[in-house]
Amino acid sequence: MWVERLAREIGAHGQAEGGSPERALDQMSIAAARGVPGCSAALVVIWRDVVPGDVHTAEVAGRQVVVDYGASHSDLATAFEHQYTTDEGPTVQAVREMAPVTVGDVLREDRWPRYTSMGVQSGDRSSVTFPCELDGAVLTFGVHAGRADAFDATALSPVVALLAEHAAMALHSAGRYTDVAREAAHMRRAMNARAIIDQAKGIIMHARGCDAVQAFEQLRQVAQRNRVKVAEVARRLVEEHAASTAPTRR
Repeated sequence: MWVERLAREIGAHGQAEGGSPERALDQMSIAAARGVPGCSAALVVIWRDVVPGDVHTAEVAGRQVVVDYGASHSDLATAFEHQYTTDEGPTVQAVREMAPVTVGDVLREDRWPRYTSMGVQSGDRSSVTFPCELDGAVLTFGVHAGRADAFDATALSPVVALLAEHAAMALHSAGRYTDVAREAAHMRRAMNARAIIDQAKGIIMHARGCDAVQAFEQLRQVAQRNRVKVAEVARRLVEEHAASTAPTRR
């Protein structure tokens, strides 16, 4: 049956030797996007709770932070980064409540008003997201579609749960997230990425007289055109701004 084959494929990506955790998550998401009927993109995210003593704790108090993630398509990666920076959206809600989240049509949703426009623009009209525990962290596994009501949630939810559990078990057995120092480095990178995006938004807002949502949209458009993550576009903008405003040496 296709579900079992897909679950085995996802498990194999999690245990493959020589690849980075991020690559494993990317390959899992690509396999899901290809294998789940009706799915046009998939997203796999590893989260960890913020605890006292973590860097920049005050900036993310009460939130989970991203350790690593993989997205089958760049548009979905951009949409997820928007969820993360605004703290709104189906993936964020799934990890916050530790419960499956189903979206029939984002245009009919009132749970995440700041995500509606981004979801439509990024081709994320409907989705099913399932959270699963992983070595003291949480894995969220989401399948997404560019059209409304693409999934039979009753039938698909157990499938997504199975895929999430296979992904978590594979990553656990491969020891991908047992190195505390590496986890701390990923956490710092994730939180720093959020801070850099906020800096870049501030630069755009000051230069163009727009609000934060419009500034993020401009970052998203550049990221989409260049097929890179929003955080990378933000980092380049912040670096270019710093270089242009640095005092010249005599």
